[in-house]
Amino acid sequence: MKQLTIENFKAMLDLALKHIKEREDEFSKLDAVIGDGDHGQAIVTAFSAVVATAQKGTEFKQMLNDMGFDVMLQVSGSTSTLLGAFFLGMSDHASGTELDAAGVKAMFAGGLANVQKQTKAQKGDKTMMDALIPAVEAIEACQSDDIKEIMQAGAVAAVEGAKATVDMKANFGRARNYGERSVGHADSGASSWSCMFQSFAQAL
Repeated sequence: MKQLTIENFKAMLDLALKHIKEREDEFSKLDAVIGDGDHGQAIVTAFSAVVATAQKGTEFKQMLNDMGFDVMLQVSGSTSTLLGAFFLGMSDHASGTELDAAGVKAMFAGGLANVQKQTKAQKGDKTMMDALIPAVEAIEACQSDDIKEIMQAGAVAAVEGAKATVDMKANFGRARNYGERSVGHADSGASSWSCMFQSFAQAL
């Protein structure tokens, strides 16, 4: 697959929403261990807003921009802020109706860079960044010009990153107050973002 079309990207988003909905309870249960237990609902609500906006999109830049702004305006909370930042960052590095491998890599790198302006969380802090950073690094490092392979590399890295959060102690947000009690459970945000990257790869 040499080109990612707008329709391909919409299919990626649709499948991500489907899988996130299926795992809503799981994400909330994980969040209940060291948070307020609403991450499942928050990510479903935020991603539903993203997908609704994407349906109207006809080219990458405007569509991603609208997705980012709409989710932040319609849904309150950190989940929508970070998701919105991700798509807004992507919109700064994407244009037209088709992207080649280099374009896809630049788009995801832009998304990560913008999220990093919103949060100081790093890899190892037991947050969604433990899935997002490895995913985008793997996408950028992938030598293939086949977009399916590039997204597959991102998915594998995101899932491994989320799994790694089980053994981590939370260093961020309210979760850090739980200290050692946060060890032994995957981070809800890392889990939901890894689900998103997995779905993106599967959709292709």
